[in-house]
Amino acid sequence: MSGTRKNQASKPERRSQAFNSASGADKAGDIHAEVEILLSSAAVLIVDDEPGMRNFLKRTLENRCALLEVAGSAEDAEALRLRYHFDLLIVDIRLPGLSGLDWVHQLRERGVETHVIYMTAYADLDMAVAALRNSADDFIMKPFRMEQIFVSIQRSLQKRQVLRENSLLRLQINQLHESTGLIGESERFKEVLELGHRAALSQSPILICGETGTGKEMLARAIHTMSQRDGPFVSINCGTVAPEAFESELIGHLQGAFPGANQSRDGLFLHADRGTLFLDEIGELPLVMQAKLLRILEEKVIRPLGGEREIPVDVRVLAATNRDLGELSESGQFRQDLYFRLNVLQLNVPPLRERLDDIPLLVKHFFETLAAEMRLAPVELMHTDWERLNNYYWPGNVRELKNVVERTLLLGRLPADSTRGESSKVGESDMGYPLHWTMEAVERAQIEAVLASVNNNKSAAARQLGVSRKTLERKQNIWAKQDTLKSEG
Repeated sequence: MSGTRKNQASKPERRSQAFNSASGADKAGDIHAEVEILLSSAAVLIVDDEPGMRNFLKRTLENRCALLEVAGSAEDAEALRLRYHFDLLIVDIRLPGLSGLDWVHQLRERGVETHVIYMTAYADLDMAVAALRNSADDFIMKPFRMEQIFVSIQRSLQKRQVLRENSLLRLQINQLHESTGLIGESERFKEVLELGHRAALSQSPILICGETGTGKEMLARAIHTMSQRDGPFVSINCGTVAPEAFESELIGHLQGAFPGANQSRDGLFLHADRGTLFLDEIGELPLVMQAKLLRILEEKVIRPLGGEREIPVDVRVLAATNRDLGELSESGQFRQDLYFRLNVLQLNVPPLRERLDDIPLLVKHFFETLAAEMRLAPVELMHTDWERLNNYYWPGNVRELKNVVERTLLLGRLPADSTRGESSKVGESDMGYPLHWTMEAVERAQIEAVLASVNNNKSAAARQLGVSRKTLERKQNIWAKQDTLKSEG
């Protein structure tokens, strides 16, 4: 009796053993479940000269795979590979004739990309290192348990899944380039596009920040295109609408709601139902409308002017600004609660001077599209032309570059004044911007130059700069006050 008791575990020990056993079973069950899912869409080829191992793996995997084939040699495996596409090869290193290692090496040299798990009964460290260098996903020693091969398969097919998702993302981004004109291969720009792709899958508001002319609206359109929203993309420039007309513009009105409302009109929120509403220059939105916009975002209902019934709306709002909304909210010019509501995710579009590598791609794209529209032949740029384009500061960003390309097509050469001097990187270029100038000084110089070129026509200058007349006048008022303070000081 005492011997039996001595050999038995105590109750706490038995509970611990039972818990560990259950945990191990749960973990194995999780692995099995995930492998089942991964294998259900996978084609697998087993290559082993031992019938017993082939049969063991076939019995283990046959009912789990979309396709399973077995071969006893590299030559037979190659014949099957030419017939089917395999996602995973489980290959014995030592095979009669051509070894498994050499066969896979030949596949790699021919550019065949597939996932590989090597098997061997020989504990050879050098061979294992060679196998892993040969782009193997895993290396497993015989004999092995079913759980071990499942873990190896799980690693390999998870890697396959990640690579496929990355390839799909790259394809979608390339398609996005073609459909929206968002052109660029620089790291900064690709980061923004990838963030935009992820953001497109959510329903949260997005704040797109960047200087004038960087392509904020194009990015907003791209996000809408990538999203699952089947409604329209509707945009409004908040700097171009009179403050008293804003409410009617956004939420609509009924007939007789105010003097001059001779007929009912749907607002932009209704037009954008099940789609996307893009609010450009959101920093120009009047404070009164900011409160009403916040309410719509939170309650997802609108009440048209003159109406008593609230109408539910399903609209995703994207907003853009070239101003610092955080700073505006701190100074009381922009509601802080609305800023936080819009700023769930912020995308910062880099200025062109921070993505100079993209200039050749953009120029090529603009030459092709504009030449077709204008029925003109593209112009071949000289080396010195490219130097000027790369050395220029580009305060007007991509929009300014497009304007330069258009003028180049019309003149048949790069305009002499298009980049305001040979280099903006020199200390005091006669026609460029000195390095010590602030962004505000560069912006002012650019705006004043455009105004001078259109005989001080503010509406024409605003159109050329891609801003509202109201924004232009606001900046001029700020500069006038600054000049007055300087003269008084």
